[in-house]
Amino acid sequence: MRPEVQEFVVDGPLPDWEADGEEIDRRCDQLDAIARPVTGEEAQALVGCFGPDDCYGVAWALLHLIETGPNPVLTSEPAPDANEWQHTLWARIVNSGLAP
Repeated sequence: MRPEVQEFVVDGPLPDWEADGEEIDRRCDQLDAIARPVTGEEAQALVGCFGPDDCYGVAWALLHLIETGPNPVLTSEPAPDANEWQHTLWARIVNSGLAP
């Protein structure tokens, strides 16, 4: 796994809307530093980095980054209590025909 992906993953889930602007900017910069496409291993690790909300659109950037990797990154439907972004990713996988 590339160091920039490891750094992003180690910092954990994206913050929520109540985070300060510096923290959100820092996570955006980390995300922007990850060259596309990601590997399958990197995509799997990044799936765990969604936060509780869209983090002012940063979650969409994360989702699109994950989708640059080998598809499908998820091979089964997330548990009902999984993060809403994992459910969104799964819906996009199903809608694209990559999973039943």
